[in-house]
Amino acid sequence: QLQLVESGGGLVQPGGSLRLSCAASGFILGYYARGWFRQAPGKEREGVSCISSSGSSTKYAESVKGRFTISRDNANNTVYLQMNSLKPEDTAVYYCAAVQSSGCGSSWYRTTEYDYWGQGTQVTVSS
Repeated sequence: QLQLVESGGGLVQPGGSLRLSCAASGFILGYYARGWFRQAPGKEREGVSCISSSGSSTKYAESVKGRFTISRDNANNTVYLQMNSLKPEDTAVYYCAAVQSSGCGSSWYRTTEYDYWGQGTQVTVSS
């Protein structure tokens, strides 16, 4: 079983930056694409970004393109989400996810594509 633990959330002013981390542990064998999702109060969980197992391919939701950057350090089984130019509408609980696949498929933004989930970390953007 793969365990995922997010960290790095917090309170930030509009226009600020945060970097989220997602560390994986447990039985890690094979290739895992990793995703970031978020869920605001009263809304469905939505896909934010995905990165392939090698890190060579990335996907982003239109709402975060140009502001967020996903990356990974496979030596440490950790995926990052660098979030810049944050807006109040970015406020949500952010979750990382993993699926045993080398790439991010065309449905990377769907929660049903992933088998493993972290507990989430709160990001609040407010002045």
